Amino acid sequence: MSLSSHIARRFLFSPKSHSVINIVSRVSMVAVGIPVAAMVILMSVFNGFDDLVRRMYGEFDPDLAVLPAGGKVFDPATMDVAAIAALDGVAGVSFVLEERALVEYRGRQMAATVRGVDSLYGRVVDMKKMMWAGRMFDDGKGDQGVVVGQGIAYNLGFRMGFSTPMRFLVPRRGSFSSLLPMSAFSMDEARVDGIFVLDADTDGEYIIAPLGFAQRLFDYGNGATSLTVRFAADAPGKRLKADIEKIVGENFRVLTRYEQKASMYRVMEMEKWGVFFIGFVVLLIASFSIVGSLIMLIIDKRPGIRTLRAMGATTRFVRRVFIRQGMMIGVAGAAGGLVLGTAVCAAQQLFGVVRLPGATFLVDSYPVLMRGMDIAVICAAFLTVIYIITTFTVVKTIGRRDL
Repeated sequence: MSLSSHIARRFLFSPKSHSVINIVSRVSMVAVGIPVAAMVILMSVFNGFDDLVRRMYGEFDPDLAVLPAGGKVFDPATMDVAAIAALDGVAGVSFVLEERALVEYRGRQMAATVRGVDSLYGRVVDMKKMMWAGRMFDDGKGDQGVVVGQGIAYNLGFRMGFSTPMRFLVPRRGSFSSLLPMSAFSMDEARVDGIFVLDADTDGEYIIAPLGFAQRLFDYGNGATSLTVRFAADAPGKRLKADIEKIVGENFRVLTRYEQKASMYRVMEMEKWGVFFIGFVVLLIASFSIVGSLIMLIIDKRPGIRTLRAMGATTRFVRRVFIRQGMMIGVAGAAGGLVLGTAVCAAQQLFGVVRLPGATFLVDSYPVLMRGMDIAVICAAFLTVIYIITTFTVVKTIGRRDL
């Protein structure tokens, strides 16, 4: 420990010092520690929700989606699917046709996304473990059965065991008579074979249908909107993406799971750092409490400063003593805040102390995930602010003449 640090520690933590100023210094530690703890907790909660969303969509979205570079639909015959499926690390491929439709059931209507899938879809997305009632349709027994999300079933009043088919209406592609409004729509019906459950956004939006039914409903012939790909465990995703891009050529785009919903993940990231900025502003305001306590400490230690000057200490040395003292206050407060924030996050992870209101099929308490990078950013930002504030205060308070 350097001499300036030793003197600063003696000034701040001397057992013979019990003045109000030392009590104020300890209050300053608490004042800066609470915002640090709050930032650790908030960032960890955002990380928890981010991880939950990524895992949630990881169940329903493929690892890779190959889409046409131009237009919406492509002919599967134009793609070398066998070469893609033969790549080392590819566990499954499946063609998908996805489009919006108006769904009607017993007088109730709502808009939904129909995802037409082929018989290999189970290798890409494990729908069986999402099934809440009924079963996933079987192409071998006809292509009219569909599987609906629980949210859609609830909104339409559907219950398993009812024989009433579900009706689908979509705008007709091509010409139609303006004198017959219903001719502007194509209509088809399908029985409901099952209900799946994942999350409110997904099972309130999607209907899984056989690919043939979707192609007939939307009048796309043999077209598909994407080829979905699933990787094997521990497969090199970046290398496989590059290999698939070489196979499909410039006529197709290859998107990872996160690129498929880039805007959503970008918004989540912006929200997280928006919370960080708000917490940082609170932390900045709390840091100014150190200014007052540091000025009072300088005034209180005037005899000690004179003694140091008499022993030959320069103004620069004296300033360094009190800069170290201010940093000790800040670091002690930040350390306490980190311990408190980490303890709260650990308790939430282990015991789920704070519960989520209402019912959910995924988690019943706030998810928390601590990341070392976030804690490092919080510490770096806080220490930078403390150093700037402390240095400015000391330089302006301690001049070249004795106090």
